[in-house]
Amino acid sequence: MTTNLRNVFQKRTMFKYLAIGVAICMSCLAAFPVSASEKKAAGHSTQVAKASIHGSAKSHSGAPHWEYAGAAGPEHWGDLSPAFSVCGVGIQQSPIDLHRAIEATAGEIAVDYKLTPIEVINNGHTIQVNVAPGSTIRLDGKTYKLLQFHFHHPSEHLIDGKSFEMEAHFVHISDDGVLAVLGVMIRPGAGNAVLAPIWDVMPTSKGKRHSSSIISPADLLPADRTFFRYYGSLTTPPCSEKVIWSVFAQPLEASSAQGQKFSSVFSMNARPVQPLHRRYLLGSR
Repeated sequence: MTTNLRNVFQKRTMFKYLAIGVAICMSCLAAFPVSASEKKAAGHSTQVAKASIHGSAKSHSGAPHWEYAGAAGPEHWGDLSPAFSVCGVGIQQSPIDLHRAIEATAGEIAVDYKLTPIEVINNGHTIQVNVAPGSTIRLDGKTYKLLQFHFHHPSEHLIDGKSFEMEAHFVHISDDGVLAVLGVMIRPGAGNAVLAPIWDVMPTSKGKRHSSSIISPADLLPADRTFFRYYGSLTTPPCSEKVIWSVFAQPLEASSAQGQKFSSVFSMNARPVQPLHRRYLLGSR
């Protein structure tokens, strides 16, 4: 075997086993070492996530004001508070451009969402939908409870450099405090009947909330469950890392009128994409 052929073979073998190793180790999130600032931020974000299921739309105590533009915008989040420092210095930040994923067995997502009454809240940064307990997903044999889902305009993640009209994030937490988020892209098209009961009561003022009818959150997930998987962070302060992200490749549709109604409340609430650094981006087979 020539030297060049040997090098090619070795590189292909290395990437094959790196991809397999990362896929197998999706459940060993807690084993990664974290800095003291990350631990503090992660604990804070977990408290916020747990509070969300009870419908809290209030700013968490002592948190500084942040925005999506200007002096309190994304490029300054890390300077606003020591609790937000990971926003500026973290190396596993979200969102990212989902580009050139390594095809791998990235672990099955088993969705078990129940019919649930919902509470729709304007928390000042997005429209958040709180759900009743009982809905879960399983990733690699571990159960995560659905807390809430919310929306961004435009999409925070890109797919091969392409932005979408909106993106929905379904936020879950395990019993040991690990966060897992499902991302769903939304593009202009036919009216979305599942969004209708949310959009019909969408509060236009911060802190306002309205109860709505019973919905099935599973109807807001695409039929094709092909997804991208990577380790990332919350996309809002405190930007805590060690979040398991699974973003579906197939978008849903919403009408232009539905998109315009959301953008009339939040004209832009998306963090810019962050560097991938040395992380692996996997694409499910």
